[in-house]
Amino acid sequence: MAKKFSELRAQMSPESRARVEAKAQAMLAEMPLNELRQARGLSQKMLAEVLHVQQPSIAKLEKRTDMYLSTLRSHIEAMGGQLEVVARFPDGAVKISNFSDLGKKVTA
Repeated sequence: MAKKFSELRAQMSPESRARVEAKAQAMLAEMPLNELRQARGLSQKMLAEVLHVQQPSIAKLEKRTDMYLSTLRSHIEAMGGQLEVVARFPDGAVKISNFSDLGKKVTA
């Protein structure tokens, strides 16, 4: 008979639970766009409706390895998120601010 995960977790040592939690957080911190969309509980069709495009456009975008930052920003914002561009160096990370207004309408 299969055991419930909650029962197995209860039998784990605190150290094991901490390791599992850290690994889970690391997996959630980095994922492809299609997995991010699924983790947010959105289908390609739902996201396409928000972006006013056809569902095949979402499928194609999720397979791309190169795209404009404005396209990626729109995709992330349609999922309820906010895109930040960060450069990581051995001595620290720097948020690149040039792109903060990218794709937003400027009114004079």
